[in-house]
Amino acid sequence: MFAERLTETARIARGCLVDALPVSGPMAAPMRYAVAGGKGLRGFLVLEGAAMLGVPDSAARFPAAAVEAIHAYSLVHDDMPAMDDDDMRRGQPTVHRKWDEATAILVGDALQSVAFELVTEPETGPAEVRAALARSLAQAAGARGMVLGQALDIAAESAAAPLSLDEIIALQAGKTGALICWSAAAGALLAGEDPAPLTRYGKALGLAFQIADDVLDVEGDASTVGKAVGKDAEAGKATFVSLLGLEPAKSRARELAKEAQDALMPYGARADVLREAARFVIARET
Repeated sequence: MFAERLTETARIARGCLVDALPVSGPMAAPMRYAVAGGKGLRGFLVLEGAAMLGVPDSAARFPAAAVEAIHAYSLVHDDMPAMDDDDMRRGQPTVHRKWDEATAILVGDALQSVAFELVTEPETGPAEVRAALARSLAQAAGARGMVLGQALDIAAESAAAPLSLDEIIALQAGKTGALICWSAAAGALLAGEDPAPLTRYGKALGLAFQIADDVLDVEGDASTVGKAVGKDAEAGKATFVSLLGLEPAKSRARELAKEAQDALMPYGARADVLREAARFVIARET
């Protein structure tokens, strides 16, 4: 059930996002290129969490597309030489390699703007719901969330000593976890329900996702993962694997996936697809 729903939600969110992109001009091709591929996990979390609480895909597709736009923008910028300096993303050349650095900067800027156009689309719901979604997405994406995590990551590269485990957890709670947590809780905001259980789910899921990423950097194959692997070890970068060890890191990811599933208890069987998502996050190969 999860695999089919992931495919369906990726189609819905990506279709909604592509419809919002320019159809001509210098930004059209690179923006479409930047949003192609990927699992669509964040959009899935928005759409499935909303569906579980009775919100139709026709309303939830806009915030789902919005968070996928923010995620795509972050990847475009993170891949650039001033940050992570990657040549491949999702199995194809990164935007700055396909075009140039100036284009990559503008693509990221434009995708961020599109995200807030989408999340405030009138079909999403009443004005107060759209305002809450936009405000919380800005917080998750900005200097208290994803951007903060990226800044901490960059600062760690020139630090005198590797980060501690607590520091890695704080960094990744922003860089990776903030958007995942927002995505998980968005359905409750759309439905006008208490977001606390889905927020707990999202926090555990986001950390499990990052630990799985660190494991893939050690065990994954670049042709399968779609980007370079082994870079963290080469750079001497502190990760969950370097600090905990490979098997303990895997064990911690399993514990977090269980925590995420336990957070869904208030929803009973309605949350079964979200429970499957937690299992998928730690078993994935990309």
